[in-house]
Amino acid sequence: MAAATVASSGAYYLQLPRTLTTIRASFISLWSSSKVGFRPLRLRTAAPARKLQVRAARTESTGVSLGFRAPHFELQEPLTGKMWTLEDFESYPALLVMFICNHCPFVKHLKRDIVKLSNFYMKKGLAVVAISSNSIATHPQDGPNFMAEEAKLFSYPFPYLYDESQDVARAFGAVCTPEFCLFKKDGRRPFELVYHGQFDDSRPSNNVRVTGRDLSLAIDCVLSGQPVSLVQKPSVGCSIKWHPERHN
Repeated sequence: MAAATVASSGAYYLQLPRTLTTIRASFISLWSSSKVGFRPLRLRTAAPARKLQVRAARTESTGVSLGFRAPHFELQEPLTGKMWTLEDFESYPALLVMFICNHCPFVKHLKRDIVKLSNFYMKKGLAVVAISSNSIATHPQDGPNFMAEEAKLFSYPFPYLYDESQDVARAFGAVCTPEFCLFKKDGRRPFELVYHGQFDDSRPSNNVRVTGRDLSLAIDCVLSGQPVSLVQKPSVGCSIKWHPERHN
């Protein structure tokens, strides 16, 4: 198994449109309390409002090299109780492994479109599996019972597996949700990573329409036998919530 590399954390910025214009009034009288009673305050004419920047924590999926071989896993699907392994997908030409969870706003933003994309490409021969590795000690809403409800509510066409030990996330080098790992398989050779990037440019509240363009292009290339572009933007999302006692 390849060693996992923790991706760097940063922030994305959302510019909000200017909502204020220059205030023309010379003085505005307000009342404020003081130790001696009340006194009027004079405010100077306001300058034009500055554009605001909203800063939000993020983690990028940049820790695994292309060509990485998919590691073995054996995980349970909370919805059905079935155990799934990598070998269950050996007959497929390509496998999409997604690390997601219930609570992450980045996942929620894409959830319905992930289902649409999966339904479309599974009919063309793509195998898809989703894994949740978050610690329920810190995020109980990501536990297996809630996972089963989520899978049923959104009609997941793929198995949604619970990585309680978090060993599978570490083996794949996963660090964030959502994180997309697309593997191809040539004959009897093991699955090899050919795409490790974003769904598309859309993020929560950045007003970019969700299209799934980046991931779709990669899947199209794999299923048609064409090389996948090496220019890949990392997926951006919440960090995987590691068990407190095991976090490095």
